[in-house]
Amino acid sequence: MPATTAQGAPRCGECPIRYRAVCAQCETDELKVLEQIKFYRSYEPGQPIIWEGDRMDFVGSVVTGVASLTQTLEDGRTQVVGLLLPSDFLGRPGRERAAYNATAATKVVLCCFRRKPFDDLMRETPHIAHRLLEMTLDELDAAREWMLLLGRKTAREKIASFIAIVARREAALQKRRPAGRMELELPLTREAMADYLGLTLETVSRQVSALKRDGVIELKGKRGVILPDFSRIVDESGDDADGGMVD
Repeated sequence: MPATTAQGAPRCGECPIRYRAVCAQCETDELKVLEQIKFYRSYEPGQPIIWEGDRMDFVGSVVTGVASLTQTLEDGRTQVVGLLLPSDFLGRPGRERAAYNATAATKVVLCCFRRKPFDDLMRETPHIAHRLLEMTLDELDAAREWMLLLGRKTAREKIASFIAIVARREAALQKRRPAGRMELELPLTREAMADYLGLTLETVSRQVSALKRDGVIELKGKRGVILPDFSRIVDESGDDADGGMVD
């Protein structure tokens, strides 16, 4: 099933990821240029966005939804190496081939730019180049923290860390600090969480139930989570209250 062009997409100034995306530091005239070269694509859950090694003729930002990044080992096994959440950037200017498989974990809308025009615009627009550098450094920090999570944290800390990541991102998109009571929707099923965190489905379900029993979280529907006090999930994650894994 091919990707479709998203309908009713917002203008740059009204975009929900405007203050966190690659265009976050752009001035009004720069946004007008981006408006002229952007296009939108939507993907259904489970639909591939790009395959590892394929030629990428576009780059883009996740507007809504979550995509998983995986790499394929020589024996055919795949490993989840990251998630793309709203405002995260897919692709690398100047790099023609995709380094990872990217697959829509939920319904995803991408704000896309053809790679060549975007490369040209980045060279001419310091605001875009500077913001992309910031995002790349943030991604590097997150990757280092993720190595710690997978290698050293307990199953309970992994689940709590994942929930804290989602909560921080939700708060950042609303331009506020995560604190107090928060309500959010987890972007992945428990099966997908298990794969992402290197756990079994049974372990994920057991730890989620334990966090609920201890009053750290409340569950609402299939993926809804209520945090009575954000600081408690941070304590359970093993991260410090100010830093955490990613913003």
